[in-house]
Amino acid sequence: MTHTFLYGTGAFEGIRGYWDDRSGRMNIFRLHDHFQRLDRSARVLRSTLPDSVDRLCEITAELCRRNNDHEDVYIRPQVYKADEVIGPELIHRTDAFFIFSLPFGKYLEKTTGMHCGTSSWRRVQDNMIPARAKVTGIYVNSSLARTEAMENGFDEAIMLNANGYVGEGSSENLFIVRDGKLVTPSDSDDILEGITRKTVMELAHAELGVETEVRHIGRTELYTADECFLCGTGAEITPVTKVDHREVGSGQVGELTTRLRDLFFEVVRGRCPKYSDWLYPVNAA
Repeated sequence: MTHTFLYGTGAFEGIRGYWDDRSGRMNIFRLHDHFQRLDRSARVLRSTLPDSVDRLCEITAELCRRNNDHEDVYIRPQVYKADEVIGPELIHRTDAFFIFSLPFGKYLEKTTGMHCGTSSWRRVQDNMIPARAKVTGIYVNSSLARTEAMENGFDEAIMLNANGYVGEGSSENLFIVRDGKLVTPSDSDDILEGITRKTVMELAHAELGVETEVRHIGRTELYTADECFLCGTGAEITPVTKVDHREVGSGQVGELTTRLRDLFFEVVRGRCPKYSDWLYPVNAA
């Protein structure tokens, strides 16, 4: 009878911790940013986190210490409506909170290139369910899209928004490359404001001198793009080499995608001291 089970009224984050054999510690990637976003998502649902962002970071680090994993992990904190009651309203409800972590490898297996299909399921609009918040109930939309794609022989879905513009994958942000520039849908295109997406734009600008154009993307631009990739906490940076049975660019993983992916993994593994403030280090128990 828990309210969040009946009505999908929970907000969550997906966070990765990367094990570093050299230093013997876990590096949790952009942990503070994730809890800040969770706080914003919770406010949409009239929920309150049980402690400060800094304290929740400490609790997460302690969880990883106690689990003592010597491999990459996925961490999921969630705030949810815990009352056992019938009725979808959000007010006068009790908030509860949990965090778990578990060993976690690749979310999308085809790192040499995904074949994606445009879904018949449209991405929800922000004034229907808040698309920029990570709300549990919204992922029925993702489940339907990804299931349809897989049953149709694709690896992953690409979802359009209600206006017909490209939104995102079933649970990943999307970039294309055109004429040497990165292009990604705007925040107002009913996408999740992704932390990995933000990381990609920052690294591309600072390390590769590549600018990102944030704008509407038409469906057929996916077919004419030079490169395409999906990104997210789970997906990391995963290249897309075919969309709707059409090859993207040369049909191979693109040069810029490769450079960004290599750079991303150097950063999250703690090999780039310049970005050490993005890592929350947890020494082994």
